[in-house]
Amino acid sequence: MNELSNAYPTDFFQALDAKHHLHPFSDHGALRQEGARVIVKGEGVWLTDSDGNRIMDGMAGLWNVQVGHGRTEIVDAVANQMRQLSYYNTFFKTTHPPVVALSQRLAQLAPEPYNQFFYVSSGSEANDTVLRLVRYYWDLKGKPEKKTIITRWNAYHGSTVAGTSLGGMTAMHAQGDLPIPGIHHIDQPYWFGEGGEMSPDEFGVHAAQKLAAAIDALGEDKVAAFMAEPIQGAGGVVIPPDSYWPEIKRVLAERDVLLVADEVISGFGRLGEWFGLTHYDIEPDLVSLAKGLTSGYLPMGAVMVHDRVASIIEHEGGEFFHGTTYAGHPACAAAAFANLGILANEGVVEHVRDQAAPHMARLYERLGEHPLVGEARTRGLLGALELVPNKPSRARFANEGDVGTICRDVSFSQGLVMRAVRDTMILSPPLIISAEELDWMADTVWRVLDLTGQELKRRGLW
Repeated sequence: MNELSNAYPTDFFQALDAKHHLHPFSDHGALRQEGARVIVKGEGVWLTDSDGNRIMDGMAGLWNVQVGHGRTEIVDAVANQMRQLSYYNTFFKTTHPPVVALSQRLAQLAPEPYNQFFYVSSGSEANDTVLRLVRYYWDLKGKPEKKTIITRWNAYHGSTVAGTSLGGMTAMHAQGDLPIPGIHHIDQPYWFGEGGEMSPDEFGVHAAQKLAAAIDALGEDKVAAFMAEPIQGAGGVVIPPDSYWPEIKRVLAERDVLLVADEVISGFGRLGEWFGLTHYDIEPDLVSLAKGLTSGYLPMGAVMVHDRVASIIEHEGGEFFHGTTYAGHPACAAAAFANLGILANEGVVEHVRDQAAPHMARLYERLGEHPLVGEARTRGLLGALELVPNKPSRARFANEGDVGTICRDVSFSQGLVMRAVRDTMILSPPLIISAEELDWMADTVWRVLDLTGQELKRRGLW
């Protein structure tokens, strides 16, 4: 058998997959019974499965395929690099041209205070590195008691031990006796779910004040950093009220606490800027990057380090005992460099800012009129639909998550990948999506909502 061939029937792949493959975030008993979906091809914003069905990739893979599938420029760049140098490490006083070129390019794209990058293979590893760097920084500053990192409930910062601990997903915490010590969680800025009778702006300030209260209660001398996604992705595209980040900035300006931005999702054009920190006018000390860095063509992540932190590490530290085998992998660096070239040369970030994001926002205004939708929100090319039993109430369906699962499955049957986070439906398409493809996506979502409503009525759930 040629293991990479697509010339086999779907059930052949499903049987072998069930026999040998443990999937991420899966109920394996249920998956074995149902059979995995087999994707065999990607082109632009479209996927093809092993039965020949054409499916729009409404989640850009896993939030990461910025430039779309099938970009031969990236494939060729990787192949050329691997012919010359397939691998060498960046330990032991060693570097190589691809990682040097990538680092220079990232520094050119980033705002001026960011000139140093520490490489890893994923967003999870980037956030592990953040935890190490934050505590190392305070050790070097002569304040080793500053260890606690404050993060938010329902945040997602990866699935390693440190990443899961930093995140606020309680179901993940329950598996493995997490979080580890030194992590403190505060409320998220989720107005639709938790805002009560407050206006969005009132709630934004209220949620930001949770950070001030936590720092003061724990003791500023014990708190090392506040870590947050500009927009919470896996938590359900939680877009903070406009008042939230300005108040966070005010709180931190009065306290000696680092700010960490997890830009694994929001980086590289997703919000119509190269980095979400620009969109929200914040200046974090450390920034986690991954996903859109290579558009998923090869695994790579990084921590972008503000000059004020990098200078302490460089001038006051000795050896930093941290690193991974594939840090700055030459082929991954070549993929990232080619990907960043496409984003820049084709004006992809500007396309999101000036065309795709405004068009998607207009389409979501219409989707918000559907009787199942309690709120339709977008920012950049991130979108969420809150499914509710009664408009305009923000009350939830019983057994939250069941309706979202039904809607997700209906969406797949209609040729659109749409993710369910509880009963919130998420879309995050490739950044190169056209107006016509966005129109198709929105029309399909409306049909999916209609079919979901019919199924809910059939089951007596609505």
